Amino acid sequence: MRIVLHDYWRSSVAYRVRICLNLKGVTYETVPVNLVSGEQTSPQNRAINPQGLVPTLVVDGRPLVQSLAIVDWLDANFDDPPMVSKDPFTRSDQLARALVIAADIHPIDNLRVLKRLEAQFGADQRAKDDWYRHWVAEGLAALEQMAGEGPYLGGDGPDISDICLIPQLYNARRFDLDLAPYPRLLAAEAASLALPAVQAAAPDRVRLA
Repeated sequence: MRIVLHDYWRSSVAYRVRICLNLKGVTYETVPVNLVSGEQTSPQNRAINPQGLVPTLVVDGRPLVQSLAIVDWLDANFDDPPMVSKDPFTRSDQLARALVIAADIHPIDNLRVLKRLEAQFGADQRAKDDWYRHWVAEGLAALEQMAGEGPYLGGDGPDISDICLIPQLYNARRFDLDLAPYPRLLAAEAASLALPAVQAAAPDRVRLA
């Protein structure tokens, strides 16, 4: 099976997929897609990802898109460690935490939204940064209350919500958001970052590889 990840080193959604691939020990190749220069909107990228985004995971020539859908496919084909539980209540809790980030925080804070704020409403960098921090803080405040007893967000091992959390906190620091109000999230992050598989997925490690 040949697996190729179309990736951008600083994309939080691609970062999620890298973490999942590494945790499961999946061997894959990487094709870089530079979001800053607009390569994601090229005909070549749109041919495999109609939205003109990353990540795309190409499996034996078949493209898979949307990070959580990719994680779901990986879980179905590489079951150790599982990213979602087979227990319906636990699974629902895991997905709910993941979706706080993937559905509520990230979509309104991603690069294309920030560019639109500038183009349509004249938002300067300070305004865009304030926008970003507002929505991240609101989501993280809810997620702090949803976190379990640890060491990870849902218990003894990383799950789908942890692989969403790590990139989101990475980005929060880039925008100088104070993370002190979220001790449970920071503890879960520390547990994940202690894992070599998660360390290897870090943006700075990928960029220098």
